[in-house]
Amino acid sequence: MDFIPNPLIIPVGLVIGVLVAAPVGPVNVLCIQRAIERGFFGGLAAGIGAVLGDGTIALIAALGVGAISGAIEYHRTSIQVLGGLALIAFGIKLYLTLPPIDQATRADLEKTSLRDFAWDIPQTYFLTITNPGAVLGLFAIFGGVSTFVEVHTTIDALTMVAAIMAGSLAWWIFLANLISRFRHLVNANHLQMINKYAGAALMVFGAILIGEMVLKGGLGIGH
Repeated sequence: MDFIPNPLIIPVGLVIGVLVAAPVGPVNVLCIQRAIERGFFGGLAAGIGAVLGDGTIALIAALGVGAISGAIEYHRTSIQVLGGLALIAFGIKLYLTLPPIDQATRADLEKTSLRDFAWDIPQTYFLTITNPGAVLGLFAIFGGVSTFVEVHTTIDALTMVAAIMAGSLAWWIFLANLISRFRHLVNANHLQMINKYAGAALMVFGAILIGEMVLKGGLGIGH
C-alpha cells in the first residue's frame, strides 16, 4: 500500500501548480513577450523553464531536504541579489531589442518547434529558482498542505511534485496558446512597445528584489 499515493494529492497538486504559475511576475511577463514575438512554442519554452524550476523547488520542499532548504535560507540574500541582477540584465536586453515582424517572419514562425527556442528554458529556470517569492511560496505551501491532504510517504511527495508540475505546465500551455492566437494583431511598432514595457517591468522586479535587501541591511556576508 505504501506504493499507492493518496488519490487526493493529484487534484490538490494540480491546483497548487496553477496557483503558483498564474500570478503576474517576471516569468509571466517574459512568457507573454515570448509568445507575442515568437508564437506558441516561444511562449511554451519560457513556461517549461518555470515548470522545471517550480518542480525543483517543490521536490526539495516535499522531501524535506533540511541541508538544502537550510542553505537556501542562509544564502537567501545572495540568491535574491543574484536573481535581481539577472532580472535587470534580462530587462535591459529586452528593452533594447527591436525585433521586426513582417510576413516572412510570421511564415517562418509557423514552421518552428519547441527545439528552436530551447535556450529560453534554462533562462526562465534560472529566473524561477532565484526568485525568493517562488522559493518561499512553495515551501510555505508544503508547510500548510496537510490542511488539505496528508502527505506521508516518499511516493506521496513525488506524486505531489509531479502534480504541481503538471498544473504549472497546463497554465503555461494555456497562456502561450491564448497569446499566440492574437499575436497576428501585433505589428512591429506594437512589439517594440511591448518589449520596452516588458523590459521595464523586469528591471522593476529586479530592482525591488535588490532594494528589499538594501532596506533590510542584508547585503552583508551570509544572511
